[in-house]
Amino acid sequence: MTAPVWHLVCGDNAAEGVASVLGEALARQSLRVLRDDLAVGPLRDVGRPPCAARAAFWSAVWPAQVLPVPAFDTDLPADAQWLAGLARGGAEVTLWHGDSCSEQLLLARVAAALDGSDLALWEVACGTGDTRVAQRKAVAMRHPRELLELHRPRLMDAERRHALAAQWRAAVAEDADVRRWSDGEFHGETFATIDASLLDFCTPEWQPLAQPMGDTMRHCDGFFASDFFLAWRARELAARGALHLEGSLQGRYSEQRVRLA
Repeated sequence: MTAPVWHLVCGDNAAEGVASVLGEALARQSLRVLRDDLAVGPLRDVGRPPCAARAAFWSAVWPAQVLPVPAFDTDLPADAQWLAGLARGGAEVTLWHGDSCSEQLLLARVAAALDGSDLALWEVACGTGDTRVAQRKAVAMRHPRELLELHRPRLMDAERRHALAAQWRAAVAEDADVRRWSDGEFHGETFATIDASLLDFCTPEWQPLAQPMGDTMRHCDGFFASDFFLAWRARELAARGALHLEGSLQGRYSEQRVRLA
């Protein structure tokens, strides 16, 4: 009898393509989506329910006008508890990952969760290995036909598992504001780096906020800076007086304009 296997992906967009490869029945039984963007925000309590610091971070980032608001105070602890029980569950794990820092952090997090376990950990590598903007590929960026071709699970050996688990524990201990992934390593930094990029693309003249956000995304090697995350940083910069935002600080970024203070 074939051993049960969990298929794990980072984010709903990735889940759609992987589900098409697995088929509806298998995806319904074995595909689990973990939605936390681990590249940004505090990690110090990400594995310790109630994950208060992590939940508070995402509650601040999430735009007030975008409904429904995810239940961060229950969803994040539920993920932490599920991962904590993974080694005792008896099912092997296959993790689909690309060049997203969040995907790589999830891979390391799962390796840490299974550290010391005899359960097999498989990986389906869907990236290029290059996290620069022009070369990188996340799972969600792959067409289902590509994912079908890439669906060649590789069994992870003990050395790689231990190395990834150590990387995860180091990232949690560092507790940086932002993590970038390059050359197989995670590099922590403060919000100041991404803030400086946003400010560099702003001008003294009014322009749609989406413009400097998009420019920042196109120059952001090492992690995928999401629109919600960058809009939050713009709100923080406006609250500090570095930027002027036209309209409510809690408004939709697509309806806002921005200029340098």
